Amino acid sequence: MTSTDVYAEEPDLAALATLLADGTRAAFCLAMLDGRAWTPTELARLAGVAPSTATSHLNRLVAGGLVAEERKGRNRYVRLADPGIAEMIEALAARAPRHPVPVRSLTAARSHRELAFARICYDHLAGSLAVAITDAMTAEGFLTWDYGPTLTAAGARWMRELGIVDEPAASSPRSHVRTCLDWTEQRLHLAGGVGAAVFRHAVEESWLVHTRDTRVVRLTDHGLDALHLHLGLRLRLSDTALTAD
Repeated sequence: MTSTDVYAEEPDLAALATLLADGTRAAFCLAMLDGRAWTPTELARLAGVAPSTATSHLNRLVAGGLVAEERKGRNRYVRLADPGIAEMIEALAARAPRHPVPVRSLTAARSHRELAFARICYDHLAGSLAVAITDAMTAEGFLTWDYGPTLTAAGARWMRELGIVDEPAASSPRSHVRTCLDWTEQRLHLAGGVGAAVFRHAVEESWLVHTRDTRVVRLTDHGLDALHLHLGLRLRLSDTALTAD
């Protein structure tokens, strides 16, 4: 190499793929789609590996830019680096081959149904309920797809009237409206700043409530009525299965 050598940068897709090629690291990333900060001990317990093994995997994910870490005193916490990483992982999960997972109890079967119905994808809603809301916003003329997902003037007015506040563009690098490919539905649900704002409002108004220690969120009776009132959604809930009347 001489002082006249010039280098250009190219994306190293193989390096990124290697980070997710390990089952333990992939499990960590899927767990962190709930958007909260985890301790290495919690993730080790989740994946059934030794704490030292979890630490080694997390160090690789941090070095690769998929995971961010913070320390509070002696405690270390990790989370996905940003919403874009979460959307990438959800999209990869949607395209990943399926493999059978034994369901050995009614509780496990219910958990799978609940996860498919409504779950957290970092800072927005995912699952069949999220797809239904996206479809309803489109049918009401709040979203248009002519040139990719765009919030219409009617949609902006609807958000203002409900008190749904999007993040100011100056404080967030995220696109105003984005979509995420839902891995259970194989269809698009609303993401980006608008998706995050709608989900945040739904939680604040108790349309949706968090389920402890899981990505699952539960649609309340109040939420069922609100979706009918504000989006024209006529839904029937039967053991977390969603059906339009």
